[in-house]
Amino acid sequence: MLKSYNHTRAACYFGYVTQGIVNNFSPLLFLIFQRQFEISLTQVTLLVTVNFAVQLLVDCAFSKLADKIGYRVCLVGAHFVAALGLAGLSFLPRALPSALAGLLICTVLCALGSGLIEVLVSPTVEACPSENKTGQMSLLHSFYCWGSAAVVLVSTGFLLLFGNVNWWILALVWACLPLANAVYFLFVPIAKLDDEGETLPVRKLLKKPRFWLFFVLMTLAGAAELYISQWASAFAESGLGLGKALGDMAGPCLFAVFMGLSRVLYSRYGKRLRLFLILSGILCIGCYLVAAFVPVPGVALVGCALAGFAVGIMWPGIFSLASKDLAGGTPMFALLALGGDLGCTAGPTLVGLLAGRFNDNIGTGIAFALVFPALFVILLLCFGGSPKRKEK
Repeated sequence: MLKSYNHTRAACYFGYVTQGIVNNFSPLLFLIFQRQFEISLTQVTLLVTVNFAVQLLVDCAFSKLADKIGYRVCLVGAHFVAALGLAGLSFLPRALPSALAGLLICTVLCALGSGLIEVLVSPTVEACPSENKTGQMSLLHSFYCWGSAAVVLVSTGFLLLFGNVNWWILALVWACLPLANAVYFLFVPIAKLDDEGETLPVRKLLKKPRFWLFFVLMTLAGAAELYISQWASAFAESGLGLGKALGDMAGPCLFAVFMGLSRVLYSRYGKRLRLFLILSGILCIGCYLVAAFVPVPGVALVGCALAGFAVGIMWPGIFSLASKDLAGGTPMFALLALGGDLGCTAGPTLVGLLAGRFNDNIGTGIAFALVFPALFVILLLCFGGSPKRKEK
């Protein structure tokens, strides 16, 4: 057994790298799936819907179950299931009579692992002894960005060098990381987030107005983050006329790098969390305005990239604010993750539908998305201050 909590943090960092891989690898292959397995665009869209639906169910189910089952068992299981889902992509679609059925099974497995990692890793790091828990939380979430950037860069390079037909090898390679991290989690120390009796029961937590404030803020953070990250690649291609490979690197990869940089910088130099969140929201509004209305494509792409820097601290920042104000334990982290995932699902969908009414204009869609960071700033300014006394 490894005794240092530095090993626990390292395992959690790799946990978020795993989540970045799981959430971003399969979407890179959607067009390959469509051509190789002769499935429709509607069926490909079903993979996205199933992925988020399963993660939402995991957020709900494990808000209570995680404490009963035990963090170590859940964390090891999450990584093993994620590895199984990634590895399954290499053979299940071809082994089963229906390729779509194989892809759906792998999507469900990956979503189960990703959802569990989201629910468990943040409270695991929060429970580790530290003098700078807010900084540690921000640094932890930066590794999701590095995982997202790595999967885009490495996968794009691999497919360019070895061809799209060999994508299944890449699936096996990516599966090795969560499998190794599952073993790592067997040996690291894991502390309790709260002493027994100190955690608010879920029914009491749901009665706290402050909890619902954080829930809505998480929903807005998820919507702001995922909307721009999902459309960054398409914007790079349509706005700059870049090819698919270069578009992926200039769009979502650049967005992820700037988002990760924001989280690392805050973990080292940030202290006034609420002020930083407000400034991040204002910067996000400015970036959306540049991306939507500046007619110079290169400048608009810079706006998209800087939007990654702006949204970077939102998700981990709300986690940290809620942890300071409310002793909600694992259920609180799970429910806040549910709010974030709701934003990730509903935000891009809503704005995409609105943009579709304007001839599929991506810039117009980004303009609609201004509502997310704007509401985020308004709520923090009006209600986001520390309560006069800590709620019991």
